[in-house]
Order: sequence, then C-alpha cells, then structure tokens
Amino acid sequence: MLDLPVGHPDFGKAVACTCRAEERKQRRLRAVQSISALDTLTRLTFASFIPEPSHLAPERAFNLRRAFETCANFAKEPEGWLLLTGTYGCGKTHLAAAIANARLALGFPVVFMIVPDLLDHLRAAFNPQSETTYDQLFEQLRTAPMLVLDDLGAHSSTQWAQEKLFQLLNHRYNAQLHTVVTTNQRLDDLDPRLRSRLLDVNLVTHFGIIAPDFRTGQNSGQSDLSTLSLHANQRFETFDAQRSDLSSAERTRLREVLVVCESFAHDPHGWLVLAGDNGCGKTHLAAAVANEFVVRKRTDVMFVVVPDLLDHLRATFSPQATTSYDRRFDEIKRAPLLVLDDLGTESATPWAREKLFQLLNFRHNALLPTVITTSADPNQIEPWLRTRMLDINRCRWVAITAPGYRGSRSQQEAQAARPPRRRAT
Repeated sequence: MLDLPVGHPDFGKAVACTCRAEERKQRRLRAVQSISALDTLTRLTFASFIPEPSHLAPERAFNLRRAFETCANFAKEPEGWLLLTGTYGCGKTHLAAAIANARLALGFPVVFMIVPDLLDHLRAAFNPQSETTYDQLFEQLRTAPMLVLDDLGAHSSTQWAQEKLFQLLNHRYNAQLHTVVTTNQRLDDLDPRLRSRLLDVNLVTHFGIIAPDFRTGQNSGQSDLSTLSLHANQRFETFDAQRSDLSSAERTRLREVLVVCESFAHDPHGWLVLAGDNGCGKTHLAAAVANEFVVRKRTDVMFVVVPDLLDHLRATFSPQATTSYDRRFDEIKRAPLLVLDDLGTESATPWAREKLFQLLNFRHNALLPTVITTSADPNQIEPWLRTRMLDINRCRWVAITAPGYRGSRSQQEAQAARPPRRRAT
C-alpha cells in the first residue's frame, strides 16, 4: 500500500509495485503480439530484399534503393512515422515487415497488423468468450512502442471501421508514437482526418515506391487498359517505308515520318500527332514508338483506343467495379507515355468531350509525352484540342499522305515473300 494520509481517495487500496505493473504491461503486449501477422513474415528481412533488381529502369532502381535505405535507417533509429505508398507488389509489405523484424531482433517490441485483420480482432474482442477485452486490446494497439499497419485502405470502409482507425491513429499521432503505414490507395481516397495526419511533414516521412509488381514480374505499364501487347509485332523494323506502290515523293515523305517517330521514341518530349487516312500506318508507328519506349525506359506505357478508354472510365461507375473512377483516371493522365489511338472516332457526347479535355489539358500543361493518332480533318477537331495539337512549342503534327496499306500491292508482295506456313501433321 501507498503511504497516504487518512481521507485520501487511494488510502487503504492495494497498489501493485512498479515491477509488477511493468510485468503486466509486457504480458499484455505479448498477448497483442501473439495476434500479430509477423510470425508468418519472418522471411521478409532487409537481407532478403533486392533493392536494385536488374529488370528495373535506372530511375526505378534508384527509387527502390532509396526506399530500402530509408526503411533500414528507420529500423535502426525510428523517428516519427513512416508512410510507404505504391502499387500492389512493389515491396511495401516486405520493407515494413523488415523494419518490424529488425526491431524485434534488437530486442524492441513491435506489433505488425494487416488493417483488415486488425479490425476483425477488434470486432472479435466484443465476444464474451474472448480472452482479451476490447478495451484492453485497443489500448495495447494505441500505446504499442511501434505499430506497423499494412494495407491501410484495404478494409471495408464502414463508419465503425473509419472511427476505430481514426481513434487509433489520432492517439498515436498526438503521442508521436513510432508508426509505419503502408497503402496502395491514393491519399485523396482516404478518410480526410487520416490524410491530414499522414501528410504532416513534421512527423511523417512519406516515401512513394514506383517499382512495378514483383509478384507478377510485369512492368507496371502492363495495365489492364493498355492494349500494347496486341501490337507487339508493330515495330520500326517491321514498318515498310519503301512501299513499291508509292511514288518516289510519297516514299520520301513516309521515310521522313519514320525518322520523326524514331526520334520521338528515343527522346520523347511533348506531343506527337500522327494524322492520315485509315490504314496509312498511324497505329503501326504509334505502337512502334510505345514498344521502343518500353525497351529503352522499362517503364509505364498506356496504349489505348479512345472509344475503349471512355468505356473503361464509364465502367468505373458500376457497383461491381473494382477500381474507382478517380484512380482509373489518374492512372491514365499520369502515365509516363500515353498513346491515344483513333481520336475522333469516339461518340462526341458532352461527358466524353469533358473527360478528354481534362485528360489532354493536364498532359499538355504537364508536358507529359503523348502520341495521338487521328484520321479526322483538323477543322473537325474540337477547337480546344486543335489549338494544343497545333502548338509548335509542345506538339509535332505529322501528316501521313500515303494511301492505305491494307490490301495494297506492297502488302500482297510482302505476304508472298514470307515463307509458307508448315501445316500441322
């Protein structure tokens, strides 16, 4: 008992000694760690992480190396919060788990929780048969010396879930307790209360990882929107600029167009517009630019037919959609290289015009490399777009005057020159 005067509210009450209180605290913390997901992630360490994969472009490898170093330094001397953002499979969870494993190896307690699992454990704590009460569990999560929250935003966004996460993170924010958060969500899509705390540069170190998905081995340019894979054989070396059915002047002009496209692919800046009749080679050259860009930069390419693009945007409004409109639109407008094929064939509804304006106005102002193919007469193009296409400081307009290649004598001759296919026996 404490030595207190008679009349004190705590006079005569039994009080645990300091060593006992600390023992109970550690016991409760071990109980929380027992539901942590870290036991299944012991293999995810800094030693097993590849910070500079050989398949990445130099700028992406550099970004991943910096992410690795940032996390390793945080594990040694944690300060404030660390926020890791990036696409699925880019290495966020590995690095977060590596931090937790490194802290445990140094003898410091860590709680690692996947956010949907955390919410499930909180719900389960209301069960009368639960060994840990809700209040006990929540208090341990709020006060853990280091808490790692993986996949913030992957949970069902009910009002209760939002409230619990806010209470949890708000307490840790005010107490400035070491916290690591990973998310593949756009920060704009998160609860505004959480977003404002995650963007506090005085407490939070935010690192965006731009590596692609390591699990699939695909470049992040392999978006489900992009149809570049359908044009794998359309490269500069397979483009026939010496067509026998063209006049000498037409062949010279076509070779000039080819040189312009090759130059843009090697050093893409601003916009490239390929205009001409159907079948003249616009799509082939646009795909060749994109394929060359992938080889050289090993980075994102979005190749999409304009009517398909608008269909994809409309599909995000479906209740069954797995991707939000904002996320889909952001994916398109920020692509390092965007190829819009067949502009002018889309249905010219006010909504379609508005979306295309927002998309292309952003890319024009941001000077993002963009290739557009169109068979429309310049005078038929929307004035707001025509002025941007004709801006010689930011756009190169290339007119292809050659007639259609499909069914031409040149295509027939090329087909005849190919070795015959061997029939299966």
